[in-house]
Formats: sequence, structure tokens, C-alpha cells
Amino acid sequence: MPTTKPIKRHKSLKPLSRDHHHGLLLCWKLRTGLQKNVDPARMMAYCQRFHAEHLVPHFGLEEEAIFPILGNDHELVKSALAEHRRLTRLFTGTDDPITRISQIEEELEAHIRFEERVLFTAIEEVATDKELDRIDLIHSSLDSTEVRDQVEDAFWA
Repeated sequence: MPTTKPIKRHKSLKPLSRDHHHGLLLCWKLRTGLQKNVDPARMMAYCQRFHAEHLVPHFGLEEEAIFPILGNDHELVKSALAEHRRLTRLFTGTDDPITRISQIEEELEAHIRFEERVLFTAIEEVATDKELDRIDLIHSSLDSTEVRDQVEDAFWA
């Protein structure tokens, strides 16, 4: 069985990779909730809070400081921006919650894997020290984007 070698990230991108870890954890929680037939309203409430408190600032940082390094006309950036829009629609929509939860779980995981394995790698290849320092500065100036687990409704437990 092949093993995946951990990706070494530049220190300025590590906080974003930690954010991605929390997004993957959300996907696991949703899969677990679906398997346990948890009330979809509970899971969607959790998703909407996660989106507002975590993903909106995370997407904003990527779109303001990370993606411009490659340029917004770059195909990888265009794909990431389209995925951000799609994910936002899934988190904020009003369609069938079970369908949305399943789509969030699948699409968020695929999006994170794409950013980590493809997009961030491409950005690191061309980013200057000045651009990487700017990312550090912006990230440190934000209120903590560290995800606080919403244990008041741990539907996955």
C-alpha cells in the first residue's frame, strides 16, 4: 500500500493548512452524522456556523493574499474561486439539507485536497519572500481564525 508523504509547507502557509485540517475534520463529522442518521437540521446549523466563523475569513484571506500570487486569470485560481462560490452556495442554500450535507462533505474535502496538493504547491514555486511575508502579516492581523469546536452539539459523538 503506497503511503502519502506529508507536504512541507512554507511557514506562512501553515496556518492555512491548519485551517484545511479543520475543514477535513468537518467532513468527517458530517460523514459520521449521516451514518448515525442525525437530524439534518442539527448538522446544517453546525455547518452554517462553521461557514460563517471559519470559511468566510479563510476564503477571504486566500482570495486577498494567496491567489493573486499566481494571478486571478490562472486556471488553478479560477478553479479555486469557482469552488469557493459553489461551497458558499451549499453552506447558505435552502435546498434539501441531506443533499447539501452530502455535497458539502464531498466537495469541501475535494477542494481542500486540490488546494493542498496542487494550488498551494504551485503558489510556493513562484512566490517571492515579500509575498510570503505579506501572507504572514495579513494572517496575524486577523482575529484568531482558529476553529473552536462547537461542543454544545457534538452530533458526531
